[in-house]
Amino acid sequence: MARGAWDARVVTAERRTKIVATLGPATDDPRVLDAMLAAGVDTCRVNLSHGPIEGSLDRVAQVRAAAERAGRHISVLCDLPGPKVRTALFPGEGIDVKPGQRINLVDVGPGGPDTSDDSVIGIAMEGAVSLLQTGDIVGLGDGGVQLVVVEPGSDTTLVEVRSGGTLRGRPGVGLPEDRVPLTSPTVDDLAMLERLLEVGIEYVAVSFVQTAADVRAVQRAAGPGGPLVIAKVETQAAVDDLEAIVDAADGVMVARGDLGVRVPLEDVPHIQRRLIQVGVSYAKPVITATQMLESMITAPTPTRAEVTDVANAVSQGTSAVMLSAETAVGHDPVAVVAAMARIVRRAEQEFDNVAWGRRLGRQQQATFSEVTVGSKITSAITAAAWQASVDLEFAAIIACTRSGWTAKAISRFRPKCLLIGVTPSSRTARQLSLAWGVTPLAVAELATTDDIVWCAVEAAVEAGHVKQGDIVAVLAGNPLVAESMTDVLRIVPLQ
Repeated sequence: MARGAWDARVVTAERRTKIVATLGPATDDPRVLDAMLAAGVDTCRVNLSHGPIEGSLDRVAQVRAAAERAGRHISVLCDLPGPKVRTALFPGEGIDVKPGQRINLVDVGPGGPDTSDDSVIGIAMEGAVSLLQTGDIVGLGDGGVQLVVVEPGSDTTLVEVRSGGTLRGRPGVGLPEDRVPLTSPTVDDLAMLERLLEVGIEYVAVSFVQTAADVRAVQRAAGPGGPLVIAKVETQAAVDDLEAIVDAADGVMVARGDLGVRVPLEDVPHIQRRLIQVGVSYAKPVITATQMLESMITAPTPTRAEVTDVANAVSQGTSAVMLSAETAVGHDPVAVVAAMARIVRRAEQEFDNVAWGRRLGRQQQATFSEVTVGSKITSAITAAAWQASVDLEFAAIIACTRSGWTAKAISRFRPKCLLIGVTPSSRTARQLSLAWGVTPLAVAELATTDDIVWCAVEAAVEAGHVKQGDIVAVLAGNPLVAESMTDVLRIVPLQ
């Protein structure tokens, strides 16, 4: 095995919280992408808001090739644009705006500007400017730049910069929800999804989810065997319908940038904590996103506040942390990933896995009270496996799974031992790269439970994950039973 592939596997094994990195111009060099995977990337995000979809499909192909070179299971998360309003283009390196500066907002349309500058910013939504009122707050990008409306008008609205920053590309525009309603998914989203189905991505993220019905609409469009659906929580409506959205989705994202524009900023940390707790209790991967290491777009090291932010997300139990512009357009994407991996590993040393599992154990019956008998059995058997791992100090828990559900169900307990997701599906193996603590391992299709158990143990030994003298637990089910469930917990001392 090449040294790069081995190093990447070691990083994954010793770090439980997964890293999602957004691709962009800074990652298009295959050598950079290879180095990012070696530094610790588990999932690659492709943001469909920028440029034609053909460029995004090219990046999906680049991930597939890089994963093959690294010998790893890497998932692809494609982020649908949703109804997000954007500005006209800030050309070149963009512009800096400062507090107190006054700027005109105008509609982009017939006769409107194709570009934005430090005096006029085009808003790419017809009629949006005329809906603004005195005192309204308009957020740009991830909300770091905030504008307050001074003089509203039908064609041009004068705003004053309340908090400044750099504007580049076509940043998103956060407008008052009560007057500029958002509907998701859009017609364009569904058209893009059809193209994505052709290349078999693992995850699709839905922007500006309002209710669980929005999630189900995308799931219906994706069809059976389509990508798993991640609900981005970035509106007050989503916060209000949180549990129903988590229940419907296959995973959730705390999209703190747009969320911070639409709810009071002081509420964002508490929404983040609640979303992580709810998502993990439902065995759904939770991604914490936005401005995690923002300063590293240009700086060689993160700020102390950013390091603390990442560490706090890890201590709260997040499944994954996400890098956005830091890797997409940053000056050194590999250094950003390496820094994130170091911060995460150090934070995990302070994580109390036993306390987390005990607390979750008290919640699990209520959490799974409305699901199928098979899901209840899987939940109960994984809870038993977690308790046994505490009592017997397993070297690993091996979750045998076709859909990935069993591995995610045990993952939510955050066991201290190694967690291996063994599956006959290469697609499921890639999807498990986003699940907290799970090391995916692909095996052959087998017909009986006994064969599955022993094949899984042998595969784990051959991969170097466990060794002679270890005690492991194996979770499995009967592949011949129609309803998917895990009803076998076998403890195996490796002689």
